[in-house]
Amino acid sequence: MEKENQTSVSEFLLLGFTSSPENQALLFALFLCLYLTGIFGNLLILLVTASNHHLHTPMYFFLANLSLVDLCLPSATVPKILLNIQTHTQSISYPGCLAQMYFCMMFANMDNFLLTVMAYDRYVAICHPLHYATIMTQFLCASLVAIPWVIAILNPLLHTLMIAHLHFCADNIIHHFFCDINSLLPLSCSDTTLNQLIVLIVVGLLFVVPSLCILASYSCIVSTVMKIPSLSGKLKVFSNCGSHLALVILFYGSITGVYMSPSSNHSTEKDSAASVIFMIVAPVLNPFIYSLRNNELKRALENTLSQRKIFSQ
Repeated sequence: MEKENQTSVSEFLLLGFTSSPENQALLFALFLCLYLTGIFGNLLILLVTASNHHLHTPMYFFLANLSLVDLCLPSATVPKILLNIQTHTQSISYPGCLAQMYFCMMFANMDNFLLTVMAYDRYVAICHPLHYATIMTQFLCASLVAIPWVIAILNPLLHTLMIAHLHFCADNIIHHFFCDINSLLPLSCSDTTLNQLIVLIVVGLLFVVPSLCILASYSCIVSTVMKIPSLSGKLKVFSNCGSHLALVILFYGSITGVYMSPSSNHSTEKDSAASVIFMIVAPVLNPFIYSLRNNELKRALENTLSQRKIFSQ
């Protein structure tokens, strides 16, 4: 008899990382510190870029959007982690699980696109500096953000609707700290071949193509930088691009380990560690990587804080 397209599971259990009370307390403190640090850093970037008119340039426009996404990505998982640790529960409702999966995929996709857009912005600034203003127009910058948002919204909607039509039986234990699509599909009683195929194809396209674009951008950047006669000039450009490239490697390396490797190579510990890197650690590091070594942004931050101190007196 054909299974009905409904679920008999009303909630899932997120096993998380460990069941030891001592380790749970340590994890609570760690995730809380990371989350608050990420919120503070990304809000500060948004405040500085919005309040300083000389930062209203394409590079800082993309940086502000990245900070906004990096506020939202950890917020899709960390509050639930903290709540479950604090209340000593592991449950998440079926609708809540699908919602969490959707928002995690949406903001991860957007993070991916913005890293690609920022690499293109650096390519134009370094390889075509004289034409930067004519290429990076307001319309192009808005399009480079709006189009990825549309794709980031529709792509996880496809996966969510397909999973909503699957049948889930008695097994409701998710060996992960959040509702990841790779952890949900094995729990279904239905045939998930099509779901797995679409995940492999779509995720592959949405992450392999941008990663190739980033690689092409940096290949052109390196070629241009090598033509600079001054060693100090070369080091300055490499220093500015090195932080972004390091974060790209961190982000795409962890994504590849979770979604682009064969299912036989997946393990709870490896997937959890890799997911923590690109969903929590990377969003926390972004504002520091892009600001601590950026003198212009640091000066704008100092001016903003000094102005607010004057107004408060």
